Amino acid sequence: MSFTTIKAPHILLPKKGVNMTAWAVIACDQFTSQLDYWKRVEKLVGDQPSTLRMMFPEAYLGKVDEKAYIDKINETIQKYLDENVLVDQGECFILVDRKTNVVDRRLGLMIAIDLEDYTYEKGVKSLIRASEATIVERIPPRLKIRENAPVELPHILFLYDDPKRKIIEPLYEHRDELEKVYDFELNEDGGHLKGYKIKDTQTIIKQFEDLFKENNSGLLFIVGDGNHSLATAKAHWDKVKGHLSEEERKNHPGRYALVEALNIYDEGLIFEPIHRVVFNVKDDFLKGLKEVLKGENKSYAYSTKDGKVELNIPKVGPEAYKIVQTYVDAYLKSHKDASVDYIHDEDQTLEVAKKHPGSVAIIMPALTKGDIFAYIAKDEVLPRKAFSMGHATEKRYYLESKRIK
Repeated sequence: MSFTTIKAPHILLPKKGVNMTAWAVIACDQFTSQLDYWKRVEKLVGDQPSTLRMMFPEAYLGKVDEKAYIDKINETIQKYLDENVLVDQGECFILVDRKTNVVDRRLGLMIAIDLEDYTYEKGVKSLIRASEATIVERIPPRLKIRENAPVELPHILFLYDDPKRKIIEPLYEHRDELEKVYDFELNEDGGHLKGYKIKDTQTIIKQFEDLFKENNSGLLFIVGDGNHSLATAKAHWDKVKGHLSEEERKNHPGRYALVEALNIYDEGLIFEPIHRVVFNVKDDFLKGLKEVLKGENKSYAYSTKDGKVELNIPKVGPEAYKIVQTYVDAYLKSHKDASVDYIHDEDQTLEVAKKHPGSVAIIMPALTKGDIFAYIAKDEVLPRKAFSMGHATEKRYYLESKRIK
């Protein structure tokens, strides 16, 4: 095959002298119910150049004039381009070394990918696939922001399957031979970031090609985080390319999305289960749940009425999430007073359930790293909220950007 899925992008970074701690802010879809978080970030940034002025925190949705806010975003981006606040680093990849409060090192690689090789549609074979079901209703509001923006800021994390650690890890071992392009503390307890420029991009692309052939799964990347942002990029490209000739489409910047690729076997990448609490349930809920779960592994549910109840769940983690989520969704449809919440910490999940009489907490298993690629390679997608790649403060901060016009 012609391996054109990965491209060396022209990455934009802020010019020297910019306060990087104020420049980089967390992804727009974090802390959506915590306005105090964003007020603190606003205070820190003030009038300094910042990605805060280049994106739309979802915590502000419905609270500001959205059109005016988006117009201001695009005006600011253009100003940063005109005044050379954003500096083109030339064709390169960037090796990202992230330290958080939980892990000492999580390695990623900033690359561009061809949106023609990605789909979120179930049953359509492609080299890049969504890890969870995509809610198409979430795309149009994001598209409003992207369609007039001259650059993109990614918080998308890709996963690739490299148990032998052949690509990113050797780069890190030789990091002292690379140009360091940033090294700073993130705001709001986000940890520390270091970045190293990689100019020999063709060697890396060839290594990904070899890995793809070796794995022989028909799958190169899965989207670990930012599913809906990538789906928005795809929708935008599909609109743009309709007005282009075949030749113009080949290298149009909107065709390629900037992402951070991580080896799923990176020791700093921790997959945490996401538990469920279902509120206002009847006696039939637990009975029905036990009937649909017939696996060989053990977990449990907790209800304020019955206490701890043992559950038999499938050995394959994704199957457990699929069965439980299908059951919960069906129950909510037929019981209009019931609702569900998704919680990361097991103790917190039980605490929430205990505070709400008539609720049931369902304790979910952690997915194994081997399970995820094998499951998605079978043309499956995980149900929503099947896993979390760390806590909120460990999510990707906006930093690098790329032109899409």
